[in-house]
Amino acid sequence: MNLKTIIIVVSIILGVVGFLVLTEPKETQTSEPSNHTTGAGTTGVTLTEFGDFQCPGCASYYPVVKQVKEEYGDKITFRFVHFPLESIHPNARAAARAAEAASRQGKFWEMHDQLFEYQSQWQDTNDPITTFKSYAVNLGLDEAQFETDYKDSAISAIVSADLKRGREKGVSSTPTFMLNDEVINPAGGLEAFRTIIDQKIEELTGQKADRNSTEDQTTE
Repeated sequence: MNLKTIIIVVSIILGVVGFLVLTEPKETQTSEPSNHTTGAGTTGVTLTEFGDFQCPGCASYYPVVKQVKEEYGDKITFRFVHFPLESIHPNARAAARAAEAASRQGKFWEMHDQLFEYQSQWQDTNDPITTFKSYAVNLGLDEAQFETDYKDSAISAIVSADLKRGREKGVSSTPTFMLNDEVINPAGGLEAFRTIIDQKIEELTGQKADRNSTEDQTTE
């Protein structure tokens, strides 16, 4: 291959790459990150999950996290931040948008629970919005309003803002848990969460954690 041919080939390749970059969909609207929290956090402890509704690991941690919230109640604040890994979970952003759409009608946490509990129903579908609308109806939401909000670019911008926040904190996988902005590794399940949170509460308050008594329904 002579020099002239090489130059032509390289020019064509660069032209194609440039076209793909220019035509790749971009978020045209910016937004503040979401602020979905539950629990008063009277001890000054905040547990944050950077999660992906289509992530199998997140779904497996869901009942554990649910029990953690029940046991600690208002002693801690729990925050959920969207971090959809679209390259491996193609319906993850759609699910995040569904949760945000439900949030506009005051039902974020209810939709959050539905998405994790029934993940197998929508994770492989080519039409997730149909399933999400059925959840919205079950939750008593206005279906037409839900669909309108789901399609709103402002909703997608919130999800993108959450992704940006996660990346700025070094998040690259889900679920990633942070306790007061420090990454933790609760690989031992519920007991690991208890140990880590109890230590932080004692560190901040000087008192041992007083967890609510609940029936342990999780699998370690």
